[in-house]
Amino acid sequence: MMLTVDRSRPTTHAGRISRVETLTLGTAWRDFSFVRLHTDEGLTGVGEITHPYRGKQACDLVVAMGERHLLGADPFDVEEIWLRMYQGDFLRGGDIGGIVLSGVDQAVHDIMGKALGVPVYRLTGGACRDSVPVYANGWYTGERSPESFAKRSRETVGRGFSALKFDPFGTGLGALSREERTLSLDIVAAVREAVGPDVDLFVEGHARFAMPTASRLVRDLEPYDIGWFEEPLPWTHIERYAELRQRATMPIAGGEHFHNRYEYRHLFASSAVDIIQPDLCMAGGYTEIRKIAALAEMHGMLVAPHNSNSPFCTTATVHAALGMPQLLVLETFDSLLEDYVADALRGALPISSGRIQLPTKPGIGIELDDSVFAEHPPRSGFWNMFAPGWEKRDRS
Repeated sequence: MMLTVDRSRPTTHAGRISRVETLTLGTAWRDFSFVRLHTDEGLTGVGEITHPYRGKQACDLVVAMGERHLLGADPFDVEEIWLRMYQGDFLRGGDIGGIVLSGVDQAVHDIMGKALGVPVYRLTGGACRDSVPVYANGWYTGERSPESFAKRSRETVGRGFSALKFDPFGTGLGALSREERTLSLDIVAAVREAVGPDVDLFVEGHARFAMPTASRLVRDLEPYDIGWFEEPLPWTHIERYAELRQRATMPIAGGEHFHNRYEYRHLFASSAVDIIQPDLCMAGGYTEIRKIAALAEMHGMLVAPHNSNSPFCTTATVHAALGMPQLLVLETFDSLLEDYVADALRGALPISSGRIQLPTKPGIGIELDDSVFAEHPPRSGFWNMFAPGWEKRDRS
């Protein structure tokens, strides 16, 4: 097995990677970080390396790994680049390493698309559909009450979304008191009543409950016809997911915390979920997410990509999602961000009536505006989802 290729051989007209840089944009939601690769033929490629709390470490790692593995590389050697970074650097996954590898893989695909004059989806399986359905998350900022959730759910559906995800469980961890369980279910009931029967609702568990609580919740949630119950158990209890699935009438979803197919191995082997949720910006980029999706198809599972990052990740994931036969829906926070985010990420695809249309520009289709990044430096915020009032997303 080769961990390198002859870098003196003739290359494509994309040239060879000559420079690696990072940029970070501060927002109220989180700091969005990016890697930008340059080639000696004047092309650039961008990938997202956002980590919600360890952005500086991700940026530092991508520069260091770039010096070891990227400078002088042909961006078309995507498998070799992926293997050099993962195996040759003894990376072995994890959140920061997985994010860095994902961003670099996006960036080299961006360069390839630009060099060939085609959108990235033409390089990753083409299109199985004409558009990608999306659902809204993060829309429930505010008070944790049935009335507040209902009001905001109506507003979000009014913006054209036909699917919503939310966490009604407050600070619950392990178990829920009777009072907290009642309030959580009242919130779900209020949202269902507010949006009616034709809107898909997905309930987020944030991997927080012990088996007795999760088992009771799958029964309690049954009347509300939810599309899935996401991560009801910690992944340290992955062997119990299959047991919970046998008790649930709704699909169980999860997998956003895994960073490559090797970390997914036990999920597939144990049939832990009905719907996997790989994140293009965490699970190894285009090169790896295609393999993960193929394994899911082999196991009879659907794919609903996770995406709690910037509109760049949304647009980049659309390219991957177009070629997934078993795609269900894509997550997005895009409609809740400050207006300047769109200025910083020029070319991000818009959402219309809950869908995103086919990309047309070469590569991923987004260029970074450095001047906007300079105006909005990192904020290094943090919000603790196990502290009271986290739903307000107050990160001051």
